[in-house]
Amino acid sequence: MSSVKAGVDTYQMYINGKFVDSLSGKTFPVYDPSTEEVLAHVADGNRQDVDAAVDAARTAFDSGPWSQSTPQARGQVLFRIADIIRKHTPELAELETRNCGKPIVESEYDMADAATCFEYYGGMATKVLGHVNPVPANALSLSMREPIGVAAQIVPWNFPLLMAAWKLAPALAAGCTCVLKPAEQTPLTALRFAAWLEEAGVPPGVVNVVTGFGESAGAPLVCHPQVNKVAFTGSLEVGKKIVKMAADTVKRVTLELGGKSPNIFFADADFEAAIDGALFGVFINQGEVCSAGSRILVEKPIYKKFVDAMVEKTKRIKLGPPMERDTKMGPLVSKEQFDRVLNYMEVGKGEAKLAAGGGRAMNGGKGYFVQPTIFYDVANSARIAREEIFGPVAAVIPFENEAEAIRVANDTPYGLAAAVWSRDIFKAFRLVKALKAGIIWVNHMQPTYVEAPWGGYKQSGFGRELGPWGIEEYLETKQVYINLDEQPIGWY
Repeated sequence: MSSVKAGVDTYQMYINGKFVDSLSGKTFPVYDPSTEEVLAHVADGNRQDVDAAVDAARTAFDSGPWSQSTPQARGQVLFRIADIIRKHTPELAELETRNCGKPIVESEYDMADAATCFEYYGGMATKVLGHVNPVPANALSLSMREPIGVAAQIVPWNFPLLMAAWKLAPALAAGCTCVLKPAEQTPLTALRFAAWLEEAGVPPGVVNVVTGFGESAGAPLVCHPQVNKVAFTGSLEVGKKIVKMAADTVKRVTLELGGKSPNIFFADADFEAAIDGALFGVFINQGEVCSAGSRILVEKPIYKKFVDAMVEKTKRIKLGPPMERDTKMGPLVSKEQFDRVLNYMEVGKGEAKLAAGGGRAMNGGKGYFVQPTIFYDVANSARIAREEIFGPVAAVIPFENEAEAIRVANDTPYGLAAAVWSRDIFKAFRLVKALKAGIIWVNHMQPTYVEAPWGGYKQSGFGRELGPWGIEEYLETKQVYINLDEQPIGWY
């Protein structure tokens, strides 16, 4: 990392254990979304930079300092990475907040979760097991697990370092080498993190960080013939393109593509807890959450009371500078996202009734701040109920009974998450079985633990991250047959 002028740093990309400029020499600006000012300049990578990073990862994998190291040794490195993240949490959390706009308290939680992820997979490195297969012959049949090779990992801007940890940690535990492409809006914590990899014991070329834009850096990475696996978290539109691009070289792909998650409230739920769960589910991280409970389904006997209570509590949400510790909502990540969310708010005003918010939060006229917004009497066919907005926009939908709740909840092309609120455990479990989503919460919204799988049904993607499922995505299975019969086969 080097400085080009006072107050604004230039971040280089990280390839083969060194920080380097882009081969073109170009950079692009990264902004502080709370002030709209340039926060840093970042190396603008292209196909040639991707080639260099993949070559480094390929050499590191094939030569074996990582892929052929012992699981115990890899685990120890991941434990050291976790310790380094914890040690540098204040610096990383502040950088994350300034880069993506989330409140500082949330960034601190994210750093703790990132460290925990590396710790978990540090332990998982020694738990990759093979099998002895019973076969009807005088032979020994084995199934061995081996790292898949070079992994391309493309992460989003809403949880920048945490999403990098979700992908890097299982890949490294498995013995893979990686090329990470952070979102162009939020690359700073990934680059700062890379500065400590050598200290943790990661050999050169094992982790590479290429910065740049989707078309110029992301696409060449996905298409590269020496990449064996692509892991992507982001939009449905980009996910579809990645599947098509990866098909030419038949790469393994895992996708997490967001959702339009139903948050379902029955009349017998704990009312105060339910209101908190509804607001937290859609407004946490400014609504920039793939699993946001943005479709709020409320049973009719409590519908009006529920909407009124949501509106009243929304007034208490502090929207403001993200570095202030009592801020609950900061700015959206970028001007592009700001314009997108404001457009959806205007769409919503023509489709439903507005109960709260609905526009820009001025905050002195600077920054990409929008109001927490609640629409009610929303039809499930409305755009604000069907399209992922990725902002603090709630669509409240009434329902008559359990059967209607299930029908409306499942009437979506997405299937990432859902939540059910009820004191009736039998009803709750009927919903758990009926809902078509990869994550179901009961009487809660958004808890996420590294021990449990994360991923969706339908157009929310395929494959799973976290838990033992996460490391499986970076492993190949090899069958080995050992003949124990010294007699000839007798074929001729």
